[in-house]
Amino acid sequence: MKNTFLYLSTCSTCVRIIKSLGIEDADFLQNLKEAMVTPEQLRFLYNHTNNYEQFINKRGRVYAQLKREGAVFSEAVYKALLEKEYSCLKRPILIWNNNVFLGNSKATVAAMKTALDG
Repeated sequence: MKNTFLYLSTCSTCVRIIKSLGIEDADFLQNLKEAMVTPEQLRFLYNHTNNYEQFINKRGRVYAQLKREGAVFSEAVYKALLEKEYSCLKRPILIWNNNVFLGNSKATVAAMKTALDG
């Protein structure tokens, strides 16, 4: 899988992490608002964890609305959400040398930095 940093340009946390990693001008940045996650990327992420739920942003508006409406969530529902709604993807995600770093915890960001520094 191609090295990629999936983020949302309107997310201040993503922007802060990009700056802390020193990758503001990197060619592997993928703004999800402009370029949705591809089916290939989604397949890779799923194969890495065997679980779509792990990649769902459960604090997002779309997810919250579906939950209020009483939606029953399954792997198929999670996959459909990730395919059609960029805001449902938990972010940021760094795919680097076929490893996946998901989220914005201090430990994850430190692991991202270590991976990027080689």
